Amino acid sequence: MDSLKDRLVSQALKEGFVACRVCRPSDVPDVPERLAAFVQAGYHGQMSWMAERMAWRGDPGALWPEARSVIMLAESYTPEHDPTAVLAEPEKAAISVYAQGRDYHDVVKKRLKRLARWLIEQEPCEVKVFVDTAPVPEKPLGEAAGLGWQGKHTNLVSRDWGNWAFLGAIFTTLDLPVDAAEVDHCGSCRSCLTACPTNAFPAPYRLDARRCISYLTIEHKGPVDLALRAKMGNRIYGCDDCLAACPWNKFAVAASDLRYHGDTGPPDLAELAVLDDAAFRAHFSGSPIKRIGRDRFVRNVLYAIGNSGTPRLGAVAQTLVDDPDATVAEAARWAVGRLAAK
Repeated sequence: MDSLKDRLVSQALKEGFVACRVCRPSDVPDVPERLAAFVQAGYHGQMSWMAERMAWRGDPGALWPEARSVIMLAESYTPEHDPTAVLAEPEKAAISVYAQGRDYHDVVKKRLKRLARWLIEQEPCEVKVFVDTAPVPEKPLGEAAGLGWQGKHTNLVSRDWGNWAFLGAIFTTLDLPVDAAEVDHCGSCRSCLTACPTNAFPAPYRLDARRCISYLTIEHKGPVDLALRAKMGNRIYGCDDCLAACPWNKFAVAASDLRYHGDTGPPDLAELAVLDDAAFRAHFSGSPIKRIGRDRFVRNVLYAIGNSGTPRLGAVAQTLVDDPDATVAEAARWAVGRLAAK
């Protein structure tokens, strides 16, 4: 008869996850030191919540002391196309693959809850599910559980499914058998590091978020440093360059949920720039993009317009030079000036 652990893994695969592994909350003892070094160096930028909740983020056991096991799951969102191809279309908007369809928080969490309910039916226990919505060190836990290893770009990489995957966690009071931790298989490869357009990696396995385009377009408030704007190109939400460069993606598996993939191609910058707050919310309803708000989004679009080298887009930017949001207005003036200089 199959053990509960075997049946759990089988059920997880039926739910659409590509992998399911187990570790203990205490299996990431080096996280507090790594996190403290990251924050002390200032690499977290404006993400003050990382500094404020270091005790929980550094120790999964502190988040829920009753938990005995952490079930780590990976769900693929592998793109069906080359995610870097849009970078050669300067009048189009480059949006990170994970944000081109439905919000993964909603999709993965529902899948996790179904699996958690199944587990409770098999063996009465308590559970808590997490999908990037609490101070949980998902990537270190994923490595400890054997899902993959944290590559030089700091994201989780697997020999079985590459690095295009969302991570989810189920904390439980059950004492489940654990899996062996994965070891590093990056070797001498530096593909992800050299692919970064802003040199956001001061060293392998170290990320300075203040230079990362994903951070700049999503988390950073206010104007982006002038020296970095030109390097952002037409990336208006996130960046996939380091992920796309990983050679282990030759083993990537197709996404099980087509809702992660958008129905249309890259949108036009000109159409996105003119969205007001109501239109922005309507356009990105159900998308993770919605959470950054219209002002930050249009700021990003204006930087892309300024980088486009397309004079006709200057007229679009000109309409926003007196925008009520000071950062948007400044971005519009920068874009107009940059295109005029071209």
